[in-house]
Amino acid sequence: MELQRTAVVKLSVPNERQDDLKRTMDTFRDASQRFADRGWQGDDSGYVITSRSRLQPLVYDDIREDTGLHSDLTVAAVNHASDALSGCVDRMKEGERTSKPVFTSNTTVYNTNAITYFDGYCSLAAYGSGRVHAEYVYPDDSLQAEYMEGDEWTKQGAKLRYDCQSDTYYLHVSVKQEREDSSEGAESRTVLGVDRNVDGYLAVTSTGAFIGNADLLNHKRREYERRRNRLQQTGTRNAHLTIQSIGDTFANWSEDFLHQASKRLVKEAASQDCSVIVFEDLKRIRDRISGASKFQQWAFRELKRQAEYKARAHGIAVESVHPAYTSQRCSHTNCGFTHEDNRDGDEFACQKCGKELHSDYNAARNIAHRYVQNRLKSGSGRATNHLALKSGTLNGNGDYSPSTV
Repeated sequence: MELQRTAVVKLSVPNERQDDLKRTMDTFRDASQRFADRGWQGDDSGYVITSRSRLQPLVYDDIREDTGLHSDLTVAAVNHASDALSGCVDRMKEGERTSKPVFTSNTTVYNTNAITYFDGYCSLAAYGSGRVHAEYVYPDDSLQAEYMEGDEWTKQGAKLRYDCQSDTYYLHVSVKQEREDSSEGAESRTVLGVDRNVDGYLAVTSTGAFIGNADLLNHKRREYERRRNRLQQTGTRNAHLTIQSIGDTFANWSEDFLHQASKRLVKEAASQDCSVIVFEDLKRIRDRISGASKFQQWAFRELKRQAEYKARAHGIAVESVHPAYTSQRCSHTNCGFTHEDNRDGDEFACQKCGKELHSDYNAARNIAHRYVQNRLKSGSGRATNHLALKSGTLNGNGDYSPSTV
């Protein structure tokens, strides 16, 4: 089994090379935008160009001649633009309105030819006299050193990000490791259901863990948008630079917020000896989240994405199920009565058996229950599946086992 993680490392860049590195980042952003602009223009048939191999020869030579950007960084720029264009096309296919990608953040993508890793420092392709050598800065008791030093983890590409407010460079390095799949052939599987929300709690589990403050996430987004709109009306160069700075700050805060939430979610699954985390399938809940902003829908997807790679490190699988009626069905043992009147906001009260639960907790239990039932009906695998609850586990036949903790 392949484990993938992201090591976020602060860099110490020599003062005399900081301008070279900053110019490299600005040029990379502009090059990515030029590739995206050309891809958005489309081909002769009017279709957006998302293929890297088709997009690269259309603009590559001009960008190299105009900017002098390192060849490997130019290739990374076309890949960066291609990924953004592909995301736009995917959203179009789902019926969403979308616009041309616009790159504003101070982020540069380094492939393994443009960056070289050493113990204690890295070498980055950049403008000026040769490559920039930047030292790693680790906080005390940091796991990042474990990823970056030695040969246990294989270091791949990276993203270089610059925080304007703190005047600090951070390297986000993709690392991987091969491990034996400990969950393969397991005799039993315990399933953790997760309900995601655009307000209230970001995620609620079938074990009764309430994770993340979605209202705080939305508040921070609204505050950022208000500041950005005021600055856009100003229209000065300083305002533009400030927009870029606060955009980077908010993006970093959002990613860390979801990182902490996904970390707690996986920790909850591991503490309950779960081998599967189950989410509702986002593609099938468009009616429920149709009023959600694109940012909220991104947060839904990002939480699951981060949970997936963190779960792999614990040998935990991540699956999805159809979400139909999970918010209306009573999850109480041997009930299952489904009716729209069962739920009223955060409160769930079964109209048949009278069971009262937090509505998101009830939905999370139903999400796990659906996965267990699907496995039971399909007969797939030899495993016996159990639904992880706050007080114990429940198998597909309705047999309850109390927690021993």
